Amino acid sequence: MMRQTGKQTLTIALGLGVLLALGLGGPARAGGPGFVVDMLTGVALDGMDPVSYFTDPQPREGVSDFEYDWAGVPWYFANAADRDVFRRAPEVYAPQFGGHATTSLAQGYLSDGDPRIYAVIADRLYLFYSGDNRDAFEQAPAATINAARSRWAALHPVIEASASPP
Repeated sequence: MMRQTGKQTLTIALGLGVLLALGLGGPARAGGPGFVVDMLTGVALDGMDPVSYFTDPQPREGVSDFEYDWAGVPWYFANAADRDVFRRAPEVYAPQFGGHATTSLAQGYLSDGDPRIYAVIADRLYLFYSGDNRDAFEQAPAATINAARSRWAALHPVIEASASPP
């Protein structure tokens, strides 16, 4: 009897893990289709200013005073000028693949990117879940981006479906 209960518990835990990994049960992707957001605040990029990745040596913290909602997700900015720049072309400044880790995606699975571990390549922002992950990306960025793009096409509808209200 004890063995059966253990198997059932393990099966349930694995099932929940799969649902959470796909974003079907958790708040991590509740904001908008495919965007990684902070689980506590619901803000994209953990509140970092997306424009600052392109204009400053290091990204800056955004503040709620300069918030802009795009694609159903709140984005924070360090100042009104950055917010206005983003407003004109959000797809340029938002992280690629909705903020999911690029190298993971290229390997066929989703993981949330860390806004503090990033690369800007060809005027696009890519996030990673670890420094080693980013280092691997830097060895072959074009091939990794192409692989991630092809996987994103397959995984993105799953993410959008999970973000849509029932």
